[in-house]
Amino acid sequence: MSTLFAETALLPAGWHRNVVLHYDEAGTLVAVRPDADPADHPRAGGAVLPGVPNLHSHAFQWGLAGRAERGQPDGDSFWSWRSEMYRFLAELDPDAVEAIATALYLEMLEAGYTTVVEFHYLHHAPDGRPYDDRAEMALRLGRAAERTGIRLTLVPVVYEAGGFGQPLAPEQGRFRLTLYEALGLLERLEAAGFAHPLGLGLHSLRAVRSETVRDLVEDRTLLARPRTLHMHVAEQRQEVEECVARLGARPIEWLLEAADVDARWCLVHCTHADAAEVTGLARSGAVVALCPTTEANLGDGIFPFAEYERAGGRWGIGSDSHISVDPVEELRWLEYEQRLVTGHRNVLTAGTSRSTGRALVDGALAGGWSAAADNVGRLEPGGRADLIVLDADHPRRRGRMDDALLDAWIFSGGDSAPAHVMVGGRWVVRERRHVERETLAAAVDPVLARLPR
Repeated sequence: MSTLFAETALLPAGWHRNVVLHYDEAGTLVAVRPDADPADHPRAGGAVLPGVPNLHSHAFQWGLAGRAERGQPDGDSFWSWRSEMYRFLAELDPDAVEAIATALYLEMLEAGYTTVVEFHYLHHAPDGRPYDDRAEMALRLGRAAERTGIRLTLVPVVYEAGGFGQPLAPEQGRFRLTLYEALGLLERLEAAGFAHPLGLGLHSLRAVRSETVRDLVEDRTLLARPRTLHMHVAEQRQEVEECVARLGARPIEWLLEAADVDARWCLVHCTHADAAEVTGLARSGAVVALCPTTEANLGDGIFPFAEYERAGGRWGIGSDSHISVDPVEELRWLEYEQRLVTGHRNVLTAGTSRSTGRALVDGALAGGWSAAADNVGRLEPGGRADLIVLDADHPRRRGRMDDALLDAWIFSGGDSAPAHVMVGGRWVVRERRHVERETLAAAVDPVLARLPR
C-alpha cells in the first residue's frame, strides 16, 4: 500500500483540504481521506486533480504538424491538407509509427493528459497490403503506451470508401478495413493479451457505407462487443452537402435517426450541427469529442458549444492532429471560440456565478472518462491513482486556491504544464519532465530523424 498527501485535492464532491490518497500496487485507490493528518505521508507538492482524458488522437499525424503551413496557388483547405497527409504517411513503417507515438505520448503526459483514445486507421503497409500480422500497427501503439506509461484506449477504425459512393483511392489503401475485419482485429488483440481497453471506430459517413452502419446497429451481438463507438461526424461543410445529396439528410441528422445513438457513442467534431441536431445530440447521451486547435488549423468551423452545454450535452476534448498537445489550450479555446462568436465573456457559465475554469475541467473529465470506456478516473475508492499536480507557487498562480486556481491555470497563458503526473500509482512526470525522457529520446530520435521532411 502506498500513500500521497495533498494539501488540496479536487474530489468528486469538490475541493477538499488535507487529503490522503491510499492506493495499492495496481494503482487502484482503496481509500481517500479528507481532513487527515499529514503524518509521514509523501507530499504531492501542489493541488491535486484527476488526469485529463484525450478523446481523439491520430498518433502518426504528430509527425505532420507544421509541415502543411504554406499557401497554395489555388487556395488551401482541409482537402489540400489531406493530400499533404497522404504524402507524409506514404513513408511510415511500423518502426516510425511506434517512434512517433512514443514521442507523442511522452509529450501528452508532460502536458497533463493521462489517458489517450487512439482513433487507429493506419492499418497496412504503404502499398496497401496487410502486414503478416494484421495487428502490427495496433500492437506498436500499445507498445508506445507501455513505454511511456500513458493509459491507452485503442479504437480500430472501419474505413471502406474514398467518399460517398466512391471507391478507395490508391493512397487510402493503408486505411482499408471492413467491419468484420475490424471485429477480427479486436479478437486478435484480445488473444494476444492486449493490455488496454478496446473500442470500435467508424471513420465517417463518407468513408463507411451506410449499410455497414445499419449492420452494426441492427445486430445486437456485434454491437455488444466494443465498449465504446467513435466516429467523425460533420467536420466539413462539403461533407454535409455530399451527405444530403447521397443520403437525403445531414450527417448528424441521419446518424441520430439510423443508428439509435446512445451514451456508448463518441461523435468527433460535429462542427456543422444545426439547432435540431444539437438538441438531438444532447438527448442521445453521446459524448461529443471537440478538438478546437485542430478544427481551427484545418478551417473546419466552430461547434455550437454554448447551445450544446445549455441543452445538457456531454463532451470531452482531444488533440486530434496534435497541432497542439496541451489540454489547457483545448479548454481555453473552447471558451474563446464562443466569446468570439457571441461577443460576450464567460459564455459557458453565463447566467451563473460559477467558475468557467472549473466548468471546463468538470465537463472534460466527465465526458472524457465515459468515451474512453473508463469510468474509474475519479479520485475516490475504486478509482485510479491517475492525477496531475499543479504547482501553486507558479508566478501566474501564486496565492490562488480551488476554482480560482483552475481559472488561473486555464486563462492566464504561459507555461501550463503540471509539476508532476501520476498514472496507475506511478510517477511518470516529475518536475515537468517525463522520468524516462532521456532514455526514450535516445531510442526514438534516430527513427524520427529519418521521417520525410
